[in-house]
Amino acid sequence: MNTGEKKSYQKVTLETKLLVVDQILTGHISNNQASKKYDVPRTTIAYWLRKYSTLVQQNNGMSKNDEIKRLREKIEELEFQKDFQQDIIADMELITGVDMSKKSLPKTLAKEIELKKKARIKENGSMDVLGYPNKPSTKDSKHKRKKK
Repeated sequence: MNTGEKKSYQKVTLETKLLVVDQILTGHISNNQASKKYDVPRTTIAYWLRKYSTLVQQNNGMSKNDEIKRLREKIEELEFQKDFQQDIIADMELITGVDMSKKSLPKTLAKEIELKKKARIKENGSMDVLGYPNKPSTKDSKHKRKKK
C-alpha cells in the first residue's frame, strides 16, 4: 500500500457497532484493541462512542445540566446523611466513652467526628453512660472555692 492511499474498510453492521461499544464501555477491550480486532479505525470507534452516549442521554431524556443538577442533589443528600451519622457516632462515643471511629473509620472521617465531639462537649459538657450531661454544677464549683 502506498503511504498516500487510505485503507478501505468494510461496512459494519449496527449489531457489531453496539457490540464494540458495549465491550469498550464495560472495560473488556480498549479502543485500540477494538480497532485491531474489528478492523475499524480508532476515530470511527470514538465516533460510535460519542453517538452512543448521545443516544443514551436522549433515551433517558436527561440533558447534561439535568444530570449535573440531579448529581448535586444526590451529593447534598449524601452529605446530610454523613453528617447525621457522624452526629450519632459522636454522641455514642461521648455517652459510652469508647472511641469507635478511630478504630474503624478512615482518618479524615474520624477527625470530623472528633471535631463534632469537641463541639458537643463545648455546648453541653460531657455525658455519662445514660446520656445525661456531666456539667459541673455551680454548687460544686462554689464548694471547692470555699475549701481554699
